[in-house]
Amino acid sequence: MIYVLATIEVAEGRRDAFLAEFHRIVPLVRQEHGCLEYGPAVDLPTGIAAQGPVRDHTVTAVEKWESVDALHAHLAAPHMAEYRERVRDLVIAVDLQVLQPA
Repeated sequence: MIYVLATIEVAEGRRDAFLAEFHRIVPLVRQEHGCLEYGPAVDLPTGIAAQGPVRDHTVTAVEKWESVDALHAHLAAPHMAEYRERVRDLVIAVDLQVLQPA
């Protein structure tokens, strides 16, 4: 099993539009072989001192996959190519972290 944290910086004022597109693909991704968990999350202000500043233009995709091969297949899926085209003008940057249990 692996974990994926995809930090997606979106254009100012476009987070809701991005999330609408993201939510369109969630059911398709969850049906993919090897997908254990997949969904978007946004920063929650908590007042906890160790928490960094709230990022209003960021979405974090929280994912869990059976294997790296399943992740590769996900990234190559036709619906992901279509999604990337739809959000191309909304996304400024993506940072991907792939983690394994320790």
